[in-house]
Amino acid sequence: MAGQDRKCVLLTGGTGFVGRRLAPRLARLYPDHDLKVLTRSADEPALDGWEMIPADLADPASILDLVASCRPSTVVHLAAQASVGKALGGSAEATWTVNLLGSFNLARALASHSPACTLLFSSTGEVYGHSFTSGPARETSPAAPMNTYALTKLAAERVFFDLLPPSATIVIARAFNHSGAGQDDRFVLPSFANQVARAEAGLTPPVVKVGNLEAKRDFLHVDDVVDAYVQLLTAAPTLQPQTIVNVASGTTWPVRAMLDRLLALASIPISVEQDPARMRPSDIPEAAADISRIKSLIDWAPRRPIDQILAELLDWQRRQVGPSSI
Repeated sequence: MAGQDRKCVLLTGGTGFVGRRLAPRLARLYPDHDLKVLTRSADEPALDGWEMIPADLADPASILDLVASCRPSTVVHLAAQASVGKALGGSAEATWTVNLLGSFNLARALASHSPACTLLFSSTGEVYGHSFTSGPARETSPAAPMNTYALTKLAAERVFFDLLPPSATIVIARAFNHSGAGQDDRFVLPSFANQVARAEAGLTPPVVKVGNLEAKRDFLHVDDVVDAYVQLLTAAPTLQPQTIVNVASGTTWPVRAMLDRLLALASIPISVEQDPARMRPSDIPEAAADISRIKSLIDWAPRRPIDQILAELLDWQRRQVGPSSI
């Protein structure tokens, strides 16, 4: 039973791709706290050590009641509609509802019942948008989002800054592309790995359909992002009350190079075919991050190489697809 003197950690998006990796790390970081994770339904798989609380971020009353009941001292807000492609593909209303309205409801509840909390909000490097054409984006670079997903994330950042009082500590983590085993194949690297695995199993022709392969992007292993989040939370008492930080490797890779490395791991020859449906409008040539600030704030650097990301993705997709029929 939670005692009134026990502090509470509230995690949203805890059953998602990043959340399931972050949750055990938070449990170790806060061993004497009550741990509560907001879930979309009572059917979500349990997280060891966490109390699963079904609630809808889009429902202001339920979020207000949840926050009032636990008064969290630490909040990690991961819940989002995170696919740029889905946001472009007719799901704009859902993206605004989850990413902005949900954040607004959470911010309002925290302002009322946990005004001195520490909040880590998982935003995105996509907010820089057109500013990438001027070189690696710093946290001070103008935000110039070029898609619905990025717009909603930027708007949510502003909501937290505007609604939470000065007593709160707000850490905005602008995470760049991160991947690993278990990521939804709506994202580029899992999509490639899924197509390779299905071709190896004889379920599809040996062809990978692709969009723009010339774009250069910064890729991280999801566990490196989790490491950064944990260290930022640990350092929160020493940070400015409103801190924005890029979470990225500082190195960009052409998407073509990532695909070539993945195809080199395939057990059969696989060709590449461009698919117009996979081309993203307003794609920018290179999205690079300046990571000087995160290096100055915490002792963090990516530890897992690109080839580890790709190997883990392909191994996981092979397990999902099943044994090869070839």
